[in-house]
Amino acid sequence: MKRLPLAIIMAVFFGWLLWSISVRQAALFAVGIGLGVVLAGKRFGFTTGWRMLVEDKDPSGVFGQLLLLALAACLAMPLLGHFPELTAALGPPSVSLIVGAFVFGLCMQIADGCGSGTLYKAGLGIPMNAAILPVFAIGSFLGSVHLGWWLDLGRTAPVGLVTEWGWDVALAATLAGLALVAAGVSFYCKRANLQAGRQIKPLFVRKWVIGAVLLALLATANLVIAGQPWGVVYGFGLWAAKVATATGAVDLSTNWFWTQPGNAARLTETVLLDVTSITNIGILAGALWVSASTPASAKPLSGKQWAVALIAGLVLGYSSRLAFGCNVGAMFSGISTGSIHGWIWVPLAFVGTIFGLRIRRHFGF
Repeated sequence: MKRLPLAIIMAVFFGWLLWSISVRQAALFAVGIGLGVVLAGKRFGFTTGWRMLVEDKDPSGVFGQLLLLALAACLAMPLLGHFPELTAALGPPSVSLIVGAFVFGLCMQIADGCGSGTLYKAGLGIPMNAAILPVFAIGSFLGSVHLGWWLDLGRTAPVGLVTEWGWDVALAATLAGLALVAAGVSFYCKRANLQAGRQIKPLFVRKWVIGAVLLALLATANLVIAGQPWGVVYGFGLWAAKVATATGAVDLSTNWFWTQPGNAARLTETVLLDVTSITNIGILAGALWVSASTPASAKPLSGKQWAVALIAGLVLGYSSRLAFGCNVGAMFSGISTGSIHGWIWVPLAFVGTIFGLRIRRHFGF
């Protein structure tokens, strides 16, 4: 489909949301389109950036993500400090988080995408990611059903740095932490490339820098409009939950997660009222618009590779719920809004990524 017809369809849908649903949901759809255009247009993949670091000793993808985190924190934390009606992306340190983050990091490399990566690559028309998207949603739903059990294994209360320290101290600590990570990544890549006799790769690359700036601005817009940080995987789980309840496949009336007031309300409302869902729809639309002029290519997969990818996608969705988000909800929104669980998530997911890359190579992805 050409870009003009797609733009007309998106404009009509935006107008319908504005007229029939709410100004907020129409605005979030527009923000989602912007996120999709940037993610797909710049190929800003969180999974890819980590893989570049481990396999190619190329720090540019991770430095783009660090820049994104720093910019978003500089924008979000003062807002959270001055406007208490805005909420941070808080998650409890827990057994669930530890297991979920590690498994998520492992599976995202096999499935070649985190939550946002799966979404925008599906929008680009990449067959594997398009097929993974529904099983990711099923996995996220199953994770939500079991989350209460996982939390009973052990948890502490969520810790928000903005609340505990004030936004200025929280921001300074966050930027200091990101600077330490940047220094470590830079040293590691420089030493590894020198030892291998390779040219030292640049820390900042144009596409990652532009992507980071635009995503930080759009994520801040999402925070202001929605009242909560940018997230992805909650929408997936909600979609599967609605299908499961509509078909009578499961009764969620006594489930711990789906009887929480906010979740119970979303289960009975249209998905168009859910802020995460409407942003996700926008991301799909934005990526589809990008693919109309720059189609993505993908190598064909064997039957075994398809089976491995789909299993990884299912477990990816399950673990994303246990970890209270993916690279967006847990890492990006968690760290940039001052949640300790985001800092716990990153090293565990990175260790998982190392194992996931070995499995990925074993199956020839």
